[in-house]
Amino acid sequence: MITFFLVVHTLIAIALVGVILLQRSEGGGLGIGGGTGGGLMTARGAANLLTRSTTILAALFIGTSIILAVLAAGTNKAKPIDTSLAKTAAPIAPAAAPVLPPAPAGVPIAN
Repeated sequence: MITFFLVVHTLIAIALVGVILLQRSEGGGLGIGGGTGGGLMTARGAANLLTRSTTILAALFIGTSIILAVLAAGTNKAKPIDTSLAKTAAPIAPAAAPVLPPAPAGVPIAN
């Protein structure tokens, strides 16, 4: 169930980015959606369609975000801690004396 909503959420996010990039910007950014009015739609009609599409996709994005949060919270139930390994004690090895490296030849050892 989570995987389905995650895929839908990702597709909505990609579509939302695409619709936002198509919108005509005031600052002269990408402005792909702007152009001559000789197409099927006027510039105002395209702006209204893109604005409405952005609103719908944003609402769907927020909705799927909330659904994913609720589903993720339901999967984090408290699970008992497995203590089966804690009952067996590890064997204790005797401590070995540290081995010192041999002194270099020709160097007197200070006592």
